[in-house]
Amino acid sequence: MENPIPSLSSALREKLGHDLVIHSKERVSGGDINQASFFKTNKGVFFLKYQEGNAFPNMFEAENKGLDSLRESDFTVPKSFGPIQWEGGEGLLLEWIVSGRKSSDFWVNFGTCLAHLHKITHSEFGWEEDNYIGSLPQRNTPEPDWISFFVNQRLDPLLAKAVDANPGYKHMIGSFEKLYHKLDRWVPEEKPALLHGDLWSGNYLIDEKGWPCLIDPAVYYGHREVDLAMTHLFGGFDSSYIESYHKAYPLQEGWQERLDLHNLYPLLVHLILFGGGYARQIEQLLKRYI
Repeated sequence: MENPIPSLSSALREKLGHDLVIHSKERVSGGDINQASFFKTNKGVFFLKYQEGNAFPNMFEAENKGLDSLRESDFTVPKSFGPIQWEGGEGLLLEWIVSGRKSSDFWVNFGTCLAHLHKITHSEFGWEEDNYIGSLPQRNTPEPDWISFFVNQRLDPLLAKAVDANPGYKHMIGSFEKLYHKLDRWVPEEKPALLHGDLWSGNYLIDEKGWPCLIDPAVYYGHREVDLAMTHLFGGFDSSYIESYHKAYPLQEGWQERLDLHNLYPLLVHLILFGGGYARQIEQLLKRYI
């Protein structure tokens, strides 16, 4: 006889203990993909990000593994109690991070922590399994060099997806193909670096000690300039963190000129998710690099 699907409260007790008493539950705003709530209990406060149904298979399992990998760094990373399922939904149960104010050396610490994260390396570019960036599946099939990975696992799949959704973008294919032939002139060799993978300003917090905390990763081993590029794409980061990053892990000459090149991937993500306003930005970058 199959086990019955538990209610949410029963699923929480399975994770946290059957003596759990839930005092209150409150919704948290801000998520574009998943819903979120925090629970005040006799065992502390917990954060649950969740979805009804199963719109994004394996999303929470992949995120859980990504958070585990980030714990090798010096960043604060919320403790995870693992994915949970209940009747009508599934989610990821996490420690509630109490917010604080930036310490005076917050950005110095951020840069040093990011440099140390990027020193964690691997024999290949990629990851042990596919995951997500936002709501889009992210392919992570390992490749021996960054340019092959960037083309085969990042740019080409999303370009095909964008053109399939809107044939009006088909004219960009030729420009991307020209870019692929010139990437070896632009991008220097680097060891695979453990990346957060989706490092925009909504994916870091400040903990109660004023220390940087990372959330919502899309991890893989990639070129470390990818994370740096995304911090410049939408703002929200003090550029002073680069000084401490460079001190801990010096960047190769010309890194500033390559930031927009690596941002072609998140721009394709946004083109697919949010529409044509990003097409012109992509086209301008392609002209610059080809």
